[in-house]
Amino acid sequence: MRADVRMLGSLLGQVLRECGSLGLYEDVERLRIATIQAYSDPESDAFERAVAIADGFSVERADEVARAFTCYFHLVNLAEEHQRVRVLRERAGQPGREATYDTVANAFDKLREEVGEDEAYRRLQSLRFHPVFTAHPTEARRRAVSTSIRRLAGLLAEHDVATPGGSEQHRAERRMLEEIDTLWRTAPLRAEKPTPTDEVRTVMAVFDETLFTTIPHVYRRIDDNLRGHQSGLTEPVVPAFMRIGSWVGGDRDGNPFVTADLTREAAEIASDHVLRGLENALARIGRTLTLDAEDTPASLDLDALWLRLRDTDHEAAAEIAKRSPNEPHRRVMLMMSRQVAATRSGAGYTSAEELLTDLYTVQNSLLAAGSRRHAYGGVQHLIWQVQTYGFHLTELEVRQHSEVHARALAELDAGDQLSKQTEEVLDVFRAVADIQRRFGRRAAGRYVVSFTRSAEDLANVHRLAHYAFPNGNGPVLDVVPLFETFADLQAAPGILAETVQHPEVAARLKETGNRLEVMLGYSDSSKDVGPVAATLALYDAQAALGAWAKESGIELTLFHGRGGALGRGGGPANSAILAQPPYSVDGRFKLTEQGEVIFARYGEPVIAMRHIDQVAAATLLASSPSVEERTSAAAARFADIAATMDAASRERFFSLVHAEGFAPWFATVTPLEEIGMLALGSRPARRGLSVESLEDLRAIPWVFAWTQSRINLAGWFGLGTALAAVGDEKLLQQAYREWPLLHTMIDNVAMSLAKTDARLARQYLELGDRPDLSQIVLDELELTRDWVVRVTGGNELLESKPILQRAVKLRSPYVDALSLLQLRALQGLRNSATEQPVDDPELQRLLLLSVSGVAAGLQNTG
Repeated sequence: MRADVRMLGSLLGQVLRECGSLGLYEDVERLRIATIQAYSDPESDAFERAVAIADGFSVERADEVARAFTCYFHLVNLAEEHQRVRVLRERAGQPGREATYDTVANAFDKLREEVGEDEAYRRLQSLRFHPVFTAHPTEARRRAVSTSIRRLAGLLAEHDVATPGGSEQHRAERRMLEEIDTLWRTAPLRAEKPTPTDEVRTVMAVFDETLFTTIPHVYRRIDDNLRGHQSGLTEPVVPAFMRIGSWVGGDRDGNPFVTADLTREAAEIASDHVLRGLENALARIGRTLTLDAEDTPASLDLDALWLRLRDTDHEAAAEIAKRSPNEPHRRVMLMMSRQVAATRSGAGYTSAEELLTDLYTVQNSLLAAGSRRHAYGGVQHLIWQVQTYGFHLTELEVRQHSEVHARALAELDAGDQLSKQTEEVLDVFRAVADIQRRFGRRAAGRYVVSFTRSAEDLANVHRLAHYAFPNGNGPVLDVVPLFETFADLQAAPGILAETVQHPEVAARLKETGNRLEVMLGYSDSSKDVGPVAATLALYDAQAALGAWAKESGIELTLFHGRGGALGRGGGPANSAILAQPPYSVDGRFKLTEQGEVIFARYGEPVIAMRHIDQVAAATLLASSPSVEERTSAAAARFADIAATMDAASRERFFSLVHAEGFAPWFATVTPLEEIGMLALGSRPARRGLSVESLEDLRAIPWVFAWTQSRINLAGWFGLGTALAAVGDEKLLQQAYREWPLLHTMIDNVAMSLAKTDARLARQYLELGDRPDLSQIVLDELELTRDWVVRVTGGNELLESKPILQRAVKLRSPYVDALSLLQLRALQGLRNSATEQPVDDPELQRLLLLSVSGVAAGLQNTG
């Protein structure tokens, strides 16, 4: 990987010398060398020299330097991703190597030892992993930049396999130079915010390029590991355990641009993509089934299927029969491809279940003819794809704020003239009904209620549906409460106990076999009481909800509203799953995936396969007796520690965020206001309130702004005080070893702290002219760093994770350079005798460029 970084960095340097303005390359090198020295030798004067270099640039030169460092991070990220792919492929090629890693096959073996083979297979059959893609605005790079990087990835792979020094390697390097030239010349900032439709199409690119073909390969690889040589010869034991959800085009909480018509359009776009994918897959697999009827005769059911398909399009059937005169399975598959094509225009299949029935007919005919490998090979892959995606691709979910529902009902109950917003609220229910009629019930139906604070908030959704459909025939709805604040999390079990008595909810529970879904908000709870208290509150809420569900006979699915950043529940998902309380997972894991996380986890096929296998393994293992016993015993054993940490961390957090003038100070010492100017996503950064209040500031810019200022406060603040309040270092070290929740919390904080920089943080904090608040932050930063190192052992952060530590250390000096340029811009924009923001387009552009670059350098920013 280091060789790749050196090569790509050298190519970028060549492009800067060729294409940049006179002296650009030398200025980039001056700043780079100074920040590296400042990072490696904090006692030297290198940091002051780096500040002077950044401040000495003209705005135009600072703009170019920021672009150069941002390009460098895109290339470093590419090299790291390429190395991950390289390592995963090498590991897969070494027999027995994978057994030491967390895979579904390994988890199944452990589960079988504990609960027996029959029960292990039953749990495997009910396994469910359900990521939900959202359009949260944290992907700072343009799609044009992402596309260029993907092309570079292909060239880097070609360079890997070429003979060293040979013509193919030189050709790959020449084309990489051309692509880096393109990357350099491509405008790094979007000219305008994307529309919700743009966001829908961006997410569709992940399905087209990766997920549609990757997920059946995940199932196949797990089946290979479980069945060995029998895989592909017998019926697979691995179910289609993935379901993909989406809020893109459905999440209207605070986004006035998401309308009912847009929701309909999002469903149509998704369906079109999956139908095109199935059409091509059927044709591709069909063309391979050149099996002569003499050796592989058709079953009677297949013959009947051919006659039925022939009647739908005699002309196409005659053409296919002519090209495949004695190949019945090929003929049928090619006609099924035509039927799927017709489905896009409203003809063809009426449901995905019809297509599945036809695929089973083909599979059974092949089995009867003795062609087991074809039956359980390509045909099985198609079956898995249809089971996973249906004709809808993503299960589109609606989300709206409870107060919007209350206002709409007040108008409706009073018989007043309906506002545009209330008309729109009602039209959403009609849109969901339209989608269900056209694409099936799985295509839409979950309705998430933000800021659920009572059972009435959930009943209101059903009342609104009755208003939208006064004569009945409305959509089938699964209303999902979203508990976000500390108080709401504590009240959740009581609210649910009342909710399940509601007639519509009780009827739906009866239909689904007592299945209920509850969403937990990580972002707002962390902003509400701080990251430590929020983590503990979320654990307690899950434990209480899990116990309530078990006692009530409810099959509960907890939906985790996690983000990429540590202040939003980010960090390794598999370790977080294994730290959950008993009964809270039970073989089902659902979470939000957003922004840069979607592309980092699902944008590259090999990485996507590894991520899915890893998360599914943790989901399967989380409910094993040994894991449940470990988590519950540790929670009981260290309950006093938890109580002490909760109270101390909350008091410390409140001392900062409840201080007079905190909100405007926060907006001054971070690029909060400027983040709202970035064309990141269609949704506004705030719900209309000023920075005099944090109440309705969205949790995403709260986290994003602290990350940009290199303070990362949302990920760690209060933990140092919490650990110091416990005070017993040996006891805390024992808890770190034995208590999965604390272990995960501290490891995540260690990663967050490793990406902070006290010197840079001090420079940002000085922008606010509130030394009292600045000192609180800096004291807590030092205290938290000290206690995390003491609890984890060693002499510095991440000492037990050398690969991650090395990656952070390699990146940090380059991020420092961008932070200095950002500071230079912020100081100019904040420097006004009237204390009003300075309107300077050039400085604003420099700031936004640096925001994009820091996001690329730190990666998990949202």
